[in-house]
Amino acid sequence: MSENSEGSRRSFLDWVSDLFNDEPHDRSELREMLRDAADRQLMDGEALNIIFGALQVADIQARDIMIPRTQLVYLEDESPPDVLLARIIDSQHSRFPVIGDDLDDIKGILHAKDLLRLALGSQTDFDIKDWIRPATVIPESKRLNVLLQDFRSTRNHMAVVVDEYGHVSGVVTIEDVLEQIVGDIEDEHDVDDDSFIKQLDEKTFNVKATTTIEDFNEHFDLELDEEEFDTIGGVVLKAFGCLPELGESVVIEDMEFRVLNADSRRVRLLQVKRP
Repeated sequence: MSENSEGSRRSFLDWVSDLFNDEPHDRSELREMLRDAADRQLMDGEALNIIFGALQVADIQARDIMIPRTQLVYLEDESPPDVLLARIIDSQHSRFPVIGDDLDDIKGILHAKDLLRLALGSQTDFDIKDWIRPATVIPESKRLNVLLQDFRSTRNHMAVVVDEYGHVSGVVTIEDVLEQIVGDIEDEHDVDDDSFIKQLDEKTFNVKATTTIEDFNEHFDLELDEEEFDTIGGVVLKAFGCLPELGESVVIEDMEFRVLNADSRRVRLLQVKRP
């Protein structure tokens, strides 16, 4: 064994020994110990970010990352086949909530792949009710770590989110949850996605930290300085004065900015509330 590999092994064993001799008392101490391991090059930065992401999902609720009701792409159970196909092809999604009389009347979830026969014209007696699958319905307050376990046990990849009155608030997918752990998962349909600002209600928005100051100012009719920083994430970091923890908030121009997603190096997603 080389001297370098022997030294690396000794450093790792020393760190493991320290870990068990001085157990962390809270998540903050645990994060510091993990950062120390990364500083010693016992793990790389991406591995550290994934661990941090896994730790923070327990603090994130479904309402924080869901696709809001106003942006849902859904199918109506009484629509003729040609209308269903056109909507599916136009949206390019793989799963769709199927509704009855209104958006709160969720009948189930339809997988686009189940309509391949219909697209090929090989099935003339198609009835959407024969193909929809039961919908997983969850409250807005559902924690993502629990939701991820539900997805794994039920093999469902989409859940319908409802408020305390049973009204549909939005949907959340397994991809949405995994992105909180490993970062953005881009596929061929994400390239043209420019929805950096998503409105949840009259006063609440989810905003990607990479949103440009120019776009943010235009959307919220503000005049934040565009010279010092390029993105809203930079402005928020300056206001905090350090890298904030998940859930921390700061007020800028009478607007509250709360951190929804961050790793050991950057802020990813913010929730912005107007006064």
